[in-house]
Amino acid sequence: MHLSVNGTLIPDTQAVVPFYDHGFLYGIGLFETFRTYGGRPFRLDLHLRRLAEGCRSIGIVYEPDENELRQRITRLMEKNGCAEAYVRLSVSAGEQPLGLHTGDYDKPNEWIFAKPLAPAAGEACNPPRTLQLLRTRRNSPEGDVRLKSFHYLNNWLAKRELRELGAPGSAEGVMTDARGAVAEGIVSNIFWVRDGKLFTPDLSTGILPGVTRGLVLELAQELGVAAEQGAFGLEELLGSDEAFLTNSIQEIVPVDRIREPDGRETPLPAVGEDAPVTRALHRAYRCLTEREMAHGNRP
Repeated sequence: MHLSVNGTLIPDTQAVVPFYDHGFLYGIGLFETFRTYGGRPFRLDLHLRRLAEGCRSIGIVYEPDENELRQRITRLMEKNGCAEAYVRLSVSAGEQPLGLHTGDYDKPNEWIFAKPLAPAAGEACNPPRTLQLLRTRRNSPEGDVRLKSFHYLNNWLAKRELRELGAPGSAEGVMTDARGAVAEGIVSNIFWVRDGKLFTPDLSTGILPGVTRGLVLELAQELGVAAEQGAFGLEELLGSDEAFLTNSIQEIVPVDRIREPDGRETPLPAVGEDAPVTRALHRAYRCLTEREMAHGNRP
């Protein structure tokens, strides 16, 4: 397996993180994960926009060149034998002397990882998953909006709790904020439906403004599905008709039941293909990805 490090392909066994890189010492760095369709990164523009805005907000001097990055990703996929790929693009602060640096980081390091990914599953919805409610709280973001940063301890603690609660292996854990409002999954944003209306936590709960989350809200508007963002209690989620998770790798994943920390389970009335709003949004999202594949296959 090879990595792209500052534009150079090297075997992953030879990749070295400099000790004085503040991404290593202090967790100062950001990353994006996305997948390809037809060999092309899906909505790379949105991921790079979020990455660039995040870098500016924490003083990392990094303005991604979309065309250059597409070429780097393509070269890396070819080297690793990927027809379709899971891609992680990371930008670390770069080297500075030991101690908290208050100036800009003008020599960041860029890392790209790509591994083979199975082709998209077609029209059918993804297999449903259990949603495990966690006691671990979603911490407040360090700034105004949560960044997709190297500082991942909160998610790691949530993942450990998910295992300790004995949840099914495919379950996703969901955290609440300090007020008890539903926030997000360990690696996903969450939506639910009640009486045909779509609900999702807003940014005040400390969630990551996910790229797929944003696309789903746009698709809901196009489909005429009313959507509300807000701070909602667990009773709102537990009383839902449908629920699903979103992230850029797994797309839209239906939820079939909600499991509480004490093991009690609440099955949802409508799941996957039998859930009208989830089904409609999944089909609309699939149309987006098919257009990307068609565009990527043009000479």
